[in-house]
Amino acid sequence: MTGNEKGGTGKSTIAMHLIVGFLRKGHTVGSIDLDANQGTVTRYLLNRADFAKTRGLRLPMPEHHAIKLSTLGNLEDAQSDERNRLQETLEYLSARHDYVLMDSQGSDTYLSRLAHSHADTVITPLNDSFLDLDLLAEVRGEPPEVIGPSRYSEMVWAMKKIRAERDGGLIDWIVLRNRLTNLDARNKRAMADSLHQLAGRMGFRIVEGLGERVIYRELFLQGLTVLDLRDEGAKVPLRMSHLAARQEVRILIEAIEAGMKRDEPEEPEEREEAKEEEVGARLLAQEAGSERA
Repeated sequence: MTGNEKGGTGKSTIAMHLIVGFLRKGHTVGSIDLDANQGTVTRYLLNRADFAKTRGLRLPMPEHHAIKLSTLGNLEDAQSDERNRLQETLEYLSARHDYVLMDSQGSDTYLSRLAHSHADTVITPLNDSFLDLDLLAEVRGEPPEVIGPSRYSEMVWAMKKIRAERDGGLIDWIVLRNRLTNLDARNKRAMADSLHQLAGRMGFRIVEGLGERVIYRELFLQGLTVLDLRDEGAKVPLRMSHLAARQEVRILIEAIEAGMKRDEPEEPEEREEAKEEEVGARLLAQEAGSERA
């Protein structure tokens, strides 16, 4: 699942690219929008279905469900309602699909906490800024010093304990450094140092997410991801920066799969994908080199 308590971190964009990434690897996918009042992932998928119908395309789609917060007035009844609907949806989708991906609200709710406790993997996107680092911990001083965990970090730890007590399961927590720029700023290096300090203390893995690229925002209205750009009918000119973006998504999916230890089916068009991965890797290396220059 993708989860945090801060909006504007690219959570739903990450969710959509993971959904399409797993679909294009030959898996079946169920998706759950837990932020149904805002409904970004739901709208993204509606845009995707409309675009595919208009262009006569066969874009891979998940089986999608949206779960809204309960409207029951009594707190105990509302929590029971949300718990039952989430568990029923998870059981239904888990029986039918290889992967189920949940996109949570950017706030602390009972439904979000419950979803965290059922996740095998929690992916927390974080903009590469100290303004957003307080999502994970209280950091002060110069050089930055970690004072203690945030409320969200404490919540994830509490859900890890609940999960272990309920069924013995483990939660792989991944913190995603998202919207990375090509500038090798001192702030960027300080962020990396602080995150590495926190990773050991709080038990998460650090993975580099998606760069600050206009293409990720531009594709929303068509419901497309960068992984769809080679499809005939997409009619989005494939530029070198797009190849680098596609490689970013592949690296992210590989990092997630590394914690899942699942056997993967052979990818379609494996030879062509391997060539593109090589090009994308070189482009990312060039971008990284330009940061140091």
